[in-house]
Amino acid sequence: MAHRINYVNEQCERVSEAVKNSLMVKHFPIVLSGDHSSALGTLSGIAAAFLDKTIGAIWIDAHADLHTPYTSPSGNVHGMPMAAALGEDNLAARVNTVSEELAGLWTKMKNIGKQGPKLKAEHLVYFGLRDTEVQEDELIERLSIREYPVHELRYRSFETCLSEARERLKDCDYIYISFDVDSLCSDLISTGTGTPVSKGFDVEEVLHIIKSFFDTQKVVCFEICEVNPLLDTKGNRMAETAFDVLEKIAKYKENLNKA
Repeated sequence: MAHRINYVNEQCERVSEAVKNSLMVKHFPIVLSGDHSSALGTLSGIAAAFLDKTIGAIWIDAHADLHTPYTSPSGNVHGMPMAAALGEDNLAARVNTVSEELAGLWTKMKNIGKQGPKLKAEHLVYFGLRDTEVQEDELIERLSIREYPVHELRYRSFETCLSEARERLKDCDYIYISFDVDSLCSDLISTGTGTPVSKGFDVEEVLHIIKSFFDTQKVVCFEICEVNPLLDTKGNRMAETAFDVLEKIAKYKENLNKA
């Protein structure tokens, strides 16, 4: 129901502590991760560093990562970090019987960094979702989480949708951005990620989204995850694309700091 959750917990605790310590000395942490489960550690570290502040999250991903041990069809913990960050079990969509031991490990995961949820559902915005399960869809609807599919951004315009998203997070003190490379179009870029999905963003569209939130001057942490060169059918194109995004965003932030 949650493969290797004990090891994931240990990893997330280390990431949480590293991110917290970085923020406490006023550094800007950049997290490079193979597996998106570590995002719970990143977000927990931010919440631990700013206990009395309101955190917003921008999740650029083909997947919602809103499963729990009670709902997951695969048991892959990298499909659970956002549910853990929200403190959600989603028992209304339960399909699995969970042991007492696993329930305890899941509770421990939800309380990494600080006790309880790391952010509220109204302060989470998804970009690029297009591969979700019914349990996740039901939770998104029940919690009224805002998501912007690729086609909506292109049809209604990026500026309109991004303006709405920034307005939704206007009361947040700080913003965290997690960029999963499978939000990019696997047909256009490459399959160099664990769960490639077609009909995603191109690079300039992702840069547009990320820069839009950096412009708020509230972003305190940036994360890139799920690059897997072993699966890349085009050499190392996905990794090269990811680091191109990182380089451009780093320069953009540097220029914002100078302004």
